[in-house]
Amino acid sequence: MINQIRASVEAEFAQVNALIIEQLHSDVDMVENVGQYIVDAGGKRLRPLLALLAAASMGEVTDKHIKFAAVIEFIHTATLLHDDVVDISTLRRGRPTANSEFGNASSVLVGDFLYTRAFQLMVQLDDMRVLKLMADVTNLIAEGEVMQLMRAGDPDTSREQYFDVITRKTAILFAAACEGAAMLSGESAEVRHRMHNLGLNLGIAFQLIDDVLDYEGDPETTGKNVGDDLNEGKPTLPLIHAMQHASPADAAIIATALRTKSAEHLNKIVALASDTGGIAETRIAAKAHCDSVNEELKTLAPSAAKKSLETLAAFSLSRES
Repeated sequence: MINQIRASVEAEFAQVNALIIEQLHSDVDMVENVGQYIVDAGGKRLRPLLALLAAASMGEVTDKHIKFAAVIEFIHTATLLHDDVVDISTLRRGRPTANSEFGNASSVLVGDFLYTRAFQLMVQLDDMRVLKLMADVTNLIAEGEVMQLMRAGDPDTSREQYFDVITRKTAILFAAACEGAAMLSGESAEVRHRMHNLGLNLGIAFQLIDDVLDYEGDPETTGKNVGDDLNEGKPTLPLIHAMQHASPADAAIIATALRTKSAEHLNKIVALASDTGGIAETRIAAKAHCDSVNEELKTLAPSAAKKSLETLAAFSLSRES
């Protein structure tokens, strides 16, 4: 389905990929090696695609939009490199993580390289509004990562605290992809605000489904191990809901697993997440946020890009990886 979504901006998407490869060039061999490893890993490139579709839905995709889409991808990839080190992850997209292949130090430092490369590209855009937007967003993402670290192993995390983390950690970059595209298209403050909300709600829905797939996804499809979140002590919505609706004894099993960051009772916990309605509740929440996306889309003029955005919203709910 991603190929279908991408069709309306296929040429521009190819330009973004070419720019990413070009900007990964470095005289330092380790940067080149880790950078190439990341590119070869593939991935949907969903966030830069979102920036391109947002731009196309408001008119045309310019060279500035191409650079901005690359900025979004570099920031996202940098966060992944750092995340995998913090989470001690060993598998992403079905193959060893960069930190497994090259070590933690290399992954952190190449992540830093990608952050700085993103800001070098932003300077070329010569738009202080976009620079401020992305500086603020990058700071919020960092705060979200710290908040997630603080919540790890805490079974008392509330639903509100969980949504605060995923908004900062994941959704804010989706929002920036859309809002930044609107800025570069010369849109009004009202349109920029609507595009921000569109991206934010899409990002929240995307993360909610990610958290569902951690408990009911197929590792062959997702490229991740089932129960990774439990091993990292992450109190995601399926478990928060399950603890609130399970028997005291069953809730204690989940709480202990989170505190000890252990997937020893994974099968039992997966069953509890399903039987208590935790999985269903998370999917319902994702659907509500996608409904908000579709409300914002109604304000856009008909176009192939708008249709792709509608399809992307549907895909975010139905995806299996």
